[in-house]
Amino acid sequence: MKKILFVCHGNICRSAMAEFIMKDLVKKEGMEDQFYIESAATSTEEIGNDIYPPAKQKLREKGVPFTRHYARQVTKKDYKLFDVILLMDANNQRNIKHIIPNNPDHKIHLLLDGKNIADPWYTDDFETAYQDILKGCQTWLDRLVWEK
Repeated sequence: MKKILFVCHGNICRSAMAEFIMKDLVKKEGMEDQFYIESAATSTEEIGNDIYPPAKQKLREKGVPFTRHYARQVTKKDYKLFDVILLMDANNQRNIKHIIPNNPDHKIHLLLDGKNIADPWYTDDFETAYQDILKGCQTWLDRLVWEK
């Protein structure tokens, strides 16, 4: 079983969307039993909060099912628990180092190689965030299935 953790700043927009987008992708491929998928934040600002309403609306619009979400902060233990930790932007890369200072197993990556996924909390562009997250999830799903 491959274990994936998506991480962004608050865990109410991008990483939460990525969690449910990836769950939907693996379900459509009939591989639900082969993946464990979660999301988390680098900050403590939104702990316990659900997905931000405009992010929920975008998921609904795209037909991506989701459940009640409780934002949480990434922990040092997550490094051992997950096979891959996918970050949304360079700020997440910088901030996760305060929690997980080392990456000896090369588990921590940007969701999109060499490209930040802009935070729709600030840009209010949930469509672009959705498209970028979907592209990253599809790429990583292909990569992880190929590794098996």
